[in-house]
Amino acid sequence: MPRKSKANNVNTDGPLVRQWILLRLLGSRWTGVTVEEMARELQTSVKTIRRDLALFRRLGFPLAEIRQAHGKKKWTLYASGGEPRLSFAFDEALALYLSRRLLDPIAGTPFWEAAQRAFRKIRAMLSSEALKYAEKLARFFYPTAVGVSDYSGQSQLIDLLLIGIEDQRAVEMTYTSLRAQSPETYRVHPYGMIYHRGSLYLVGYSTKHKEIRHWKVDRMQQAELTDECFQRPENFDLHAHMADSFGVFHETGNTIVRIRFAPEVSRYVQEKRWHASQRIFRENDGSIVVEFRLGGIEEIKHWILSFGGLAEALEPPELRRELAIEAQALATLYSAELASCQRGVPKAVGELVGAMADPDFGERESFLEQEHVRPRMDSGFLRQPPLRRDQTTKPGKAWRKSSKTKEE
Repeated sequence: MPRKSKANNVNTDGPLVRQWILLRLLGSRWTGVTVEEMARELQTSVKTIRRDLALFRRLGFPLAEIRQAHGKKKWTLYASGGEPRLSFAFDEALALYLSRRLLDPIAGTPFWEAAQRAFRKIRAMLSSEALKYAEKLARFFYPTAVGVSDYSGQSQLIDLLLIGIEDQRAVEMTYTSLRAQSPETYRVHPYGMIYHRGSLYLVGYSTKHKEIRHWKVDRMQQAELTDECFQRPENFDLHAHMADSFGVFHETGNTIVRIRFAPEVSRYVQEKRWHASQRIFRENDGSIVVEFRLGGIEEIKHWILSFGGLAEALEPPELRRELAIEAQALATLYSAELASCQRGVPKAVGELVGAMADPDFGERESFLEQEHVRPRMDSGFLRQPPLRRDQTTKPGKAWRKSSKTKEE
């Protein structure tokens, strides 16, 4: 089915990613490039390229037309000095140069490559003494990169996905899902991309599953654009699509989640905004109760586990049951160590074991993200019964079963 194209006048709300790549192409080919070459490079039509070039001229980009023999034309971006030049104050250039490491997680994307060229230009304009000063400052700032994906070898694949998103063209990709033993080929209508905890995810409609799914770019072996055009649903908005998520899962239920955090971690929890719906209620003993309204419980369950015995899920009941199962699995996994603790090695750990065996108890795994936090076993926090509804605010609507968008 042919795509319904808009009017001939392209505006800045159009296929921005393709235009970004086209600007890159024009800027790198000093001898010029023909319209046909641009269309072939970007896997689009000559008509689309001509519209993009007309837009660049209207926007004032320094676009040059090179006439050759037999009426052949080539196009390039010139730097003759006639166009307004970008300039930075020293502190602005220094700040940009120091921020270059913050872009490392998106290495391999077209935006990262363009940024690296800009950083090289900034470096060239700084004196040797200024560079020494900048490097000295950089040593006092260290961005962690634990669990960050490496996209340095997937630049072309990411480019292709972005073109598919902007041009609304179906993509066929070879993909190995987390639980699959071998790769499969899927046809996807790409809607957008998510950057979550150091990894990129493609959001798209799977023609095989007849639903929107999330696809981790790391698991894509190869991808290619097809000639099939699709119409993105008019009411689809990526931000609204993810509004009820606690991470990268899209779940469409209406779930009230309430968690009690021990005094040891209450300040840490309050320091961050975990979700737009969060509400925090302070208790007299220094603990806090945090309430979220989410689409489901899958991802927040793992977040609760990261606090170990310092967090207890209060609602919904299904979440408590799933955490209790996890607690029992951990107790089984470390049964030998737990047995030695119960023989009286420290009493506090024995109390924790007893709490973990209680089917109504939340869960523990490990916390320690910033500080060396340990549960105080004598505080009685782990032995407190779940809060009654009248002890905090009303939780809102009752929990109901949710449906969720699967991450392949």
